[in-house]
Amino acid sequence: MKALLSHQPGGPETLRLDEIAEPAPGPGELLVRVRACAINFPDVLIIEDKYQLKPPRPFSPGSEIAGEVLAVGEGVEGWSPGDRLIAATGYGGLVEKIVIPAKAGIRLPSERTFEEGSALLLTYATALHALADRGRLQAGQTLLVLGAAGGVGIAAVEIGKALGARVIAAVSSDEKAAAAREAGADEALIYPAGPFDRDGQKALSQLFKDAVGPGGADVILDPVGGDYSEAALRSIAWQGRFLVVGFPAGIANLPLNLTLLKSCDVCGVFWGGFVARDPKANAAHVEQLFRWWAEGKIAPRISATFPLDRAGEAIAALRDRRAIGKLVVTLD
Repeated sequence: MKALLSHQPGGPETLRLDEIAEPAPGPGELLVRVRACAINFPDVLIIEDKYQLKPPRPFSPGSEIAGEVLAVGEGVEGWSPGDRLIAATGYGGLVEKIVIPAKAGIRLPSERTFEEGSALLLTYATALHALADRGRLQAGQTLLVLGAAGGVGIAAVEIGKALGARVIAAVSSDEKAAAAREAGADEALIYPAGPFDRDGQKALSQLFKDAVGPGGADVILDPVGGDYSEAALRSIAWQGRFLVVGFPAGIANLPLNLTLLKSCDVCGVFWGGFVARDPKANAAHVEQLFRWWAEGKIAPRISATFPLDRAGEAIAALRDRRAIGKLVVTLD
């Protein structure tokens, strides 16, 4: 079977489409035919050895899939060949067939496509855990979302509105602002490209302050990092919550005197750790996501699809911040 493999650390151009042996499910496992695999920022990092998870090489990137059960391992109940599912895999998803723990599978409703299903779990579950558990976002509060046209960003905009918040979307272009408004953002602001000198940071901070209003942002979701983090933090409300999600613009250096002056919280958001430590709470979140999906309050936005042999292009587009919403690799 075909698999896109990382043989040495490097960018998407180092990935190679190879033929490998077909896996077989062991006890408690499912063999799944992968129909779609969404691309996420960890896929950029993991092939460069910059992610917390470092699988032995060669390995395939791809951390969330949708597909069909082909075979069921010993002791597995509730799954049969032909069942449709989605799953978070951590890595290994850019293959024609994959073995996953049966407990990792989540049923995909028949009315949803494999592409849609593959684009749901990581970004929407991360955003819900961030806003509900870490940010304690309440109806009527103000939410500022950085990188609001990316996968996590659009999910946060939609979930913020589902939770009843006023949502301010911060993005880097007119096209991305339109996407954020389409997702439900009450307002969208366009920030300039960094890095910033001190005057540039002050101007960026004022841009955020003007957008959120004099009361400040009750919750700030930051999947961007770099110079944007401090500028956004300066717009936070008294006892606000600043949610650290990712660092495509670099790891931020936050002056802790700001947290004292605003009596605010800086909260890390690690969805994978949350899933491992509290799977029941995560399962409840996933059920909520499916309810909102059925009600039309959320809907994965897929801006482009790629065949398996061009999956490296999808990873490069995400790395270069050219993507809006999710990019998905489809497999026949």
